[in-house]
Amino acid sequence: MSGQFGLLKQKRFAPLFGTQFLGAFNDNLYKNALVVLLTFQAAQWTTIPVELLGNLAAGLFILPFFLFSATAGQLADKYDKAWLARLSKVLEIVIMGVAAAGFWLHSLSWLLAALFLLGLQSTLFGPVKYSILPQHLHEDELVGGNALIEAGTFVSILIGTLAGGLLAGAVAQPVWIAVGGLAVAVLGYLYSRGIPDAPPPAPELKVNWNPLTETWRSIRFASGNRTVFLSILGISWFWLYGALFLAQFPAYTKNVLGGGEAMVTLLLAIFTVGIGLGSLLCERMSGKHVEIGLVPFGSIGLTLFGLDLYFASPVGLVGTTAHELTALLSLPAIWRVLFDLLMIGVFGGFFIVPLYALVQTRSEASHRARIIASNNILNALFMVVGALAAAAALGAGLSIPALFGIAALLNAAVAVYIYGLVPEFLLRFIAWLLVKAAYRLRCEGLEHIPEQGAAVLVANHVSFVDAVVIMGASPRPIRFVMDHRIFKTPLLGFVFRHSGAIPIASAKEDPALMEQAFAAVSQALKDGELVALFPEGGITRDGELQPFRPGISRILAADPVPVVPLALSGLWGSYFSRIDGAAMSTPFRRGCFSPIALRAGAAIPAGQATPERLQATVLALRGERR
Repeated sequence: MSGQFGLLKQKRFAPLFGTQFLGAFNDNLYKNALVVLLTFQAAQWTTIPVELLGNLAAGLFILPFFLFSATAGQLADKYDKAWLARLSKVLEIVIMGVAAAGFWLHSLSWLLAALFLLGLQSTLFGPVKYSILPQHLHEDELVGGNALIEAGTFVSILIGTLAGGLLAGAVAQPVWIAVGGLAVAVLGYLYSRGIPDAPPPAPELKVNWNPLTETWRSIRFASGNRTVFLSILGISWFWLYGALFLAQFPAYTKNVLGGGEAMVTLLLAIFTVGIGLGSLLCERMSGKHVEIGLVPFGSIGLTLFGLDLYFASPVGLVGTTAHELTALLSLPAIWRVLFDLLMIGVFGGFFIVPLYALVQTRSEASHRARIIASNNILNALFMVVGALAAAAALGAGLSIPALFGIAALLNAAVAVYIYGLVPEFLLRFIAWLLVKAAYRLRCEGLEHIPEQGAAVLVANHVSFVDAVVIMGASPRPIRFVMDHRIFKTPLLGFVFRHSGAIPIASAKEDPALMEQAFAAVSQALKDGELVALFPEGGITRDGELQPFRPGISRILAADPVPVVPLALSGLWGSYFSRIDGAAMSTPFRRGCFSPIALRAGAAIPAGQATPERLQATVLALRGERR
């Protein structure tokens, strides 16, 4: 994982990371310190009930995300994002001054106003931190960058929450809470000054200052890209799911585990460490590319370990007094609970990091910040709805473990719904799983596959899983042209049918189907898609390249797009090859995790992409190993 940690040494990332880390830390330091202070010293500040104060504080902090995210998205598309980051940190310094005045004047109104303004400052910075990443990071760094941002955010939330509680109980004068927050804000501003310039993609944009109409317009625009919008809904669901678990930790500890404050802190720490670990593992598991196949993997883990937490929750531990942490940790049942929470966090990282990277890469650059602002609005909405639904369920008599179990089942239902609407998630998961389970794939030159626009990919045909390997490695969806008979193959046929593969037959076998295939290829290229084919016309029977057929010339004559040569090596001799005459007849003939390679060469202009040249190029890329 040295690649993503290397970003922390890069000026194009480290200042942004530091700015975000300190900002999240400061938000939670002040918010939790204020809540703790009002909880234990409420009589000195107000006659409002303590329970209402806690909810009021949470509501005031999240309200600006509803009201001003759309405006913040417009500003991030219109103005330099580095400048906006610095402006937000200046606002944070001023807000900490407001908080200090509130403590000095003993004014609850000023303190709550500062909390609202901190939410507003976070709202302004939200679209900046995610939309700036594609401007400063390369495509193969986006997953690692998002992973570090997510991991750092959750760690800073944990540390800030703990520091806020400790500070509230340790200082004689509450004004020192604001002084601490002011010092952190100043340090955050110094970090923000190192963020490189990020020129705006839409400087001509006229800002609509009406938050209601702009919010609706932003959400409508985001919904125009189905994959992006469903990714946003997936992210929002995760925040609902995670916030639901986090909100129950105090009551779960007291009423189910029979523990005290130390156990609550441990649950929070385990959950946070899990999310950070899962986020950081994403880069290694995805091969440094945006691998949305990890999203279904993450949703499976969220469901399984959420259900197990329901079954693992012990009965009969609650007594008249809270148990000591060491006593609880001597029980195997508690370790199972902690393991479930850790794994929910890990799989949550697998789930959310690729979705953030997908939203960034698939969004139009000119509207990226506004789309991320729409994401922030929906995140806040989902968390509020989740909190209300959880409160209603618990008020109706549902136990906290049962709430966890129902949330896990709902997670499975949401996953099935989203993957049904956008099969690309599930298909990439199947391709990723097949490749990871059977082979050790090494990729070279994938940067030659264009990030946007039409192109034809040509590759040698060694086995029945060639398309699956290429599909799993490509950063973009691919429409494969393949023999119609392969669609009858179990599992592989399902994958290819739902990935939009184009069936083809020879002119002798089915001339009508052949013409339909060429027409479908032409339309796909006109739509700016990637089309891949195996010009040999069939899977090799001796491991060597066969002559490339002239069909590629007909495709390029109709649509002169670049051709990217691909070469597979190491698959000859595998279970899916025809080394024994018939493929898939000798299971595990080479064992598991065999090393294979996929190499991509520089794109060849359509006018120079003759079958002979393409065959020679693919052969050179493949090398001696078949």
